[in-house]
Amino acid sequence: MAEPTSSTRVVERADAAPDFLRRKTLTAHNEATMRTVVDTGEFGTFTTDEPVPHGGSGEGPSPLQAVLGALCGCEAVTFNRTATDLGFSYDSLDFEAAFTIDIRGRLGDRTVRPHFQTVRVRAVVATSETPEAFAAVVEETEARCPVMNLIVDAGVDLRVEWVRDAG
Repeated sequence: MAEPTSSTRVVERADAAPDFLRRKTLTAHNEATMRTVVDTGEFGTFTTDEPVPHGGSGEGPSPLQAVLGALCGCEAVTFNRTATDLGFSYDSLDFEAAFTIDIRGRLGDRTVRPHFQTVRVRAVVATSETPEAFAAVVEETEARCPVMNLIVDAGVDLRVEWVRDAG
């Protein structure tokens, strides 16, 4: 007999599962330049741009720098949530990150992917927790982090070094 492909559950409101899907929106405006202003609504605006030598006005990070910043921010949020879930205490988390791209992809060579070739991240966590507890939080953080998994799923050569700084 085939396994069912759907199920129905009838429960009282107090017993209902929480909403799992969240929807976030933003708008972005570009005036036929390299500069784009992104409006996140509740959190204000930010600008992405290219450096002056690359044809931009240098008024903000490049879109790829913004993605790299999003990776660090997402890792930090995910690490915090995971640490809380696992009862792990830490004082701070600092990142250094870099990426490489092959600009031929951006210039139209379809044999070269236009996004990151490599991403390198160094995350330094100030904690007195054990190395084993630290490793457990790192493993779970990497499994849960949406931005990290987007980059991994894109086939990018991603290497993250997590450093435990016991001070």
